[in-house]
Amino acid sequence: MESLHGKHFSITDPKEVNTVIYQINKTQKEFLENSPKFTVERLDYIEEIRGENKKKTFFVDNPLEEGNQLVILSFAKEKVVVNMGLLDGDKIKISKKPVPIKFDTLYTEKESDYKEFKYTPNLKRPISIIDPETAEEIKPVLYFDKETNEVKGKCKLKPYKSYFAFEIREDKKN
Repeated sequence: MESLHGKHFSITDPKEVNTVIYQINKTQKEFLENSPKFTVERLDYIEEIRGENKKKTFFVDNPLEEGNQLVILSFAKEKVVVNMGLLDGDKIKISKKPVPIKFDTLYTEKESDYKEFKYTPNLKRPISIIDPETAEEIKPVLYFDKETNEVKGKCKLKPYKSYFAFEIREDKKN
């Protein structure tokens, strides 16, 4: 029988805030040639209501010895607070040094606009698109592009609605 090895940690969100956390994964060397260097994976969590606040317990499966890099996104009314963290043993360390993260607001007035991006061969992706009102991820539809011989994803965006998108990039200086 396979056993899971993992860690968990909790945060408390005030009434008008909704926090989600992503783990940053380095792409395996055998997939690097035609894939992004980093991918993102949303952490699962459970939520408890505590009076006006929400306590969220996040789970990291198979934590890395060198620590797991995290992107912490807190969605509030009309703003997003972005923090970087590291799950190191039994502690979460919030970074004081910025990490090269590219984020953008997506908005369209077209009836059906699609945002496309590549996946790694093991079906990991470098970009996440989130509805800031609900903090829910927009799930892409996967397809195989025969011209480029790659797995790609498409996210359908609703017109007259803003979305938050982010991607982890390699820091060219280091």
